[in-house]
Amino acid sequence: MPLTHKPAAQSGTVPKLFPDVSNVFLGDVVATSSETAPIAAGLFRMEKGKPLEYEYTYDEVKIVLKGDCQITDEEGTTVLAKPGDVFMFPKGTKATFESQDYMLAFYCGQRPKL
Repeated sequence: MPLTHKPAAQSGTVPKLFPDVSNVFLGDVVATSSETAPIAAGLFRMEKGKPLEYEYTYDEVKIVLKGDCQITDEEGTTVLAKPGDVFMFPKGTKATFESQDYMLAFYCGQRPKL
């Protein structure tokens, strides 16, 4: 099976996914076709503005690439996410994301492509 190469994927325009949160952009770049254990990976960008409240219906890992973002979970734990930080969001996690400027992150989740 050949590899998949997406040149300069980070510099491309990331489509909006959250219509009620105009400052959040998310786009799958690659995904497997497996029905039993799908994996989708892409880029998440959040700009200053309305916080995003999200409940994960799948396991996901995020790695912050640029900028920063405050992440608060359902237990009230708050972390300032910075470049190089890695986060694991198990299925069922409820998190609120908010940036005072912007954040760009790479994610990989166990779900089909959106």
